Amino acid sequence: MDGSAPSDTPAFLGVERSLSGRQWRERPYDPAVARAHAQSLGLGEPLARALASRGVRPEEGADFLDPTLRALFPDPSSFADMDAAASAIVDALERRANIHVFADYDVDGASSAALLVRWFREMGHDLPLYVPDRLTEGYGPSPRAFDTLKAAGADLVITVDCGAAAEIALAHAADIQLGVVVIDHHLMRGEAPACLAVVNPNRADCRSGQGNLAAAGVVFVLLAALNREARRRGLFEERSEPDLRRWLDLAALGAICDVTALTGFNRALARLGLQVMSSWANPGLKALLDVAGSEPGEAKSNHAGFILGPRINAGGRIGRADLGARLLSTDDPTEAMALARELDALNIARREVEAEVTEAAVRQGEAMGVEDPSVAAAVIAGEGWHPGVVGIVAGRLRERWRKPVVVIGLDTINGIGKGSGRSQAGYNLGRAVQQAFDEGVVLAGGGHAMAAGLTVRIDRIDALRDYLNQTLSAQTDTEAARALDAVLIDALIEPGAADRALFESFEKLAPFGPGNPEPVFALERVRAVDVRPMKGGHLRCLLRGADGRSLRAVAWRCADQESGQALAAGDALNIVGRLKPDDWNGRRGVQFEIDDVADPRRA
Repeated sequence: MDGSAPSDTPAFLGVERSLSGRQWRERPYDPAVARAHAQSLGLGEPLARALASRGVRPEEGADFLDPTLRALFPDPSSFADMDAAASAIVDALERRANIHVFADYDVDGASSAALLVRWFREMGHDLPLYVPDRLTEGYGPSPRAFDTLKAAGADLVITVDCGAAAEIALAHAADIQLGVVVIDHHLMRGEAPACLAVVNPNRADCRSGQGNLAAAGVVFVLLAALNREARRRGLFEERSEPDLRRWLDLAALGAICDVTALTGFNRALARLGLQVMSSWANPGLKALLDVAGSEPGEAKSNHAGFILGPRINAGGRIGRADLGARLLSTDDPTEAMALARELDALNIARREVEAEVTEAAVRQGEAMGVEDPSVAAAVIAGEGWHPGVVGIVAGRLRERWRKPVVVIGLDTINGIGKGSGRSQAGYNLGRAVQQAFDEGVVLAGGGHAMAAGLTVRIDRIDALRDYLNQTLSAQTDTEAARALDAVLIDALIEPGAADRALFESFEKLAPFGPGNPEPVFALERVRAVDVRPMKGGHLRCLLRGADGRSLRAVAWRCADQESGQALAAGDALNIVGRLKPDDWNGRRGVQFEIDDVADPRRA
């Protein structure tokens, strides 16, 4: 399933255009597959239909619902260069070489680095960390960074979550006789750069079929290859073999926070990793949970994506880039708590900066008329906007305006702006930014369909705005883009039927993410009562059905939008959203998170 509904699918509840301008469609599925799941797995019809709609074939149902490493773990040798990487690393380990890990500054990079640090620690070897500063060094390896590592005595550098496109830096490493093994997952344009090994499931010549893995997942497979190589050389005759299963929580953290497709082996890593995380044995994760004020218990995707991940990322965004990797690597609870408190403070500061930039960007965008349907993309720029938050802000505005958004922080002293963009389904923003670079509109830029980064001269921002609007308008069929942006609905329910039992039955499909979307439910002709505004532009309310039964609900960041105004008016509305657990004061109920609102009078 590609996540879109055929254009000829009837509108769900007749909604061709919701208050946010979106179509509603039933999530497409094969009825025969749904019946097979119901019969073989003993599932109720709605859950069997949901499983079929996620592209799970009849023979895959059991492994999907109960994934195991035994059934789904790939052969490490199926990855291009994996055997070479394992051999080079164990060679260096045996000769007691000076080995360093070079990691990206986000959660996936920190998780990947921590996996390696912990494996080497089990092997009696200290693995120093190098994480580049986002502002002064940028993304990935550079000749200067490799010079610094060489001067520190490094013989071998393992790059994680970066390096696959660093041809110049890797050529420099060869010139200074610094060995490099690259472990990455980002898309590659051409051949692998020259070094000891480049392990990347998205290499053109990689036959692993694991292109949806985050870097942490690739590193987890590398650890299995390292165990195998070390075992072959007899290194476990006098020491215990590292038990990789203890570190599945780090693999899951990278997979979920890097928003990878949770299918196949990657789903097993996420599902089993959350089970390991639930013990909160990693001192860094436990400390982060404590400073966030959350209770230990069963770990869910939202722990990784909304509690742990943003705090780990805060170090790379507006603080010290290595804080996250150090936190996930330490076994000292005291050090973990100190690092967690620092990251939590940085995350609070990040949220404040993000809120300020978002507010200013919304005002600027609305004044420029970016909500006009004729505007294909919004390009917003402001002096002093922190490069660490512009991507988050672009994502927020993309949700608000339902079109590609690029947000640029201006450095007026140097006359340049650094921006980050988030795209809308049906618009290939990365390709448009790459074309802008090829034609000299921007100084640097690239990305993929849904996200991009760029550097542009301040005096060329208007030209960039015009270029993106013209290019994206020409590349995109507006109606096709609207179909891709449709709200796909799993089931129609009544407020009174939205209980804990329904929530827990669909939780069998968790964890959710790309490739396995969280179930979406529709409510027909319900009224919002007891509507209460919250800080941040959120709304709380009760959704009351025709039978008088109600469901607790929340709508995020909508108070100043048409959907929020419709909820406050108390009219009968069609509403779609997601069920979430509501365990306040031991309640064990559910809450409905509103995604979209439609007025049936406009259907």
